[in-house]
Amino acid sequence: QVHLVESGGGLVQAGGSLRLSCAASGLTFSFYAMGWFRQASGKEREFVATISRSGGTIYYADDSVRGRFTISRDNAKNTVYLQMDSLKPEDTSVYYCAGRIGGTSTSLREYEYWGQGTQVTVSS
Repeated sequence: QVHLVESGGGLVQAGGSLRLSCAASGLTFSFYAMGWFRQASGKEREFVATISRSGGTIYYADDSVRGRFTISRDNAKNTVYLQMDSLKPEDTSVYYCAGRIGGTSTSLREYEYWGQGTQVTVSS
């Protein structure tokens, strides 16, 4: 049974940093591209970042996160990370990690496995 478990969320002031982790089990992690998505209250879930199986290919949503967020992975630890710096109140969301076998994708519909999410709240 596949499990993706996010951690590292919390309450932080604007300008602060958080590092999210997503630990995977029940799958061959190195076979899966991984992604981070977020969903703010009352809004649709949206793409944040994705990383290929080897970590050699990375995409970010757009300029709203590029340059502030960094996705990475450690295949030896079956874990994907999202380092979030210079956080803004508009980054407040539930953050989800997801996995899909094969290559990267920015579409949430193409991910087979999802974590339960971790809340990130950025105060102004």
